[in-house]
Amino acid sequence: MAEERTMKEMHHMPRTEEEKKNLLVRLRRAEGQIRGIEKMVENDVYCPDILIQVSAVQSALNSFNKELLTCHLKGCVAQDVRNGNDASLDELAELMKKLM
Repeated sequence: MAEERTMKEMHHMPRTEEEKKNLLVRLRRAEGQIRGIEKMVENDVYCPDILIQVSAVQSALNSFNKELLTCHLKGCVAQDVRNGNDASLDELAELMKKLM
């Protein structure tokens, strides 16, 4: 089980500045969209228009997840596998079950 693993067993590779920048851009985009939705609710905007914006936020967060997952696969998981630590693959499988 992933919860039983220690930090010693799992390797976290620091994100590059470019990875951080890309992730933060995606988060800030979603944050801006959420603020827009708040204003739409405050201004009593037509429900379908709000729902379309909510869908856009979900899409933005999905893009963030894809970017972060790619970083995790190429960095942490790849490094662990190269070092013979296949426990990261089990953790990844559990993560994918939660994401899907």
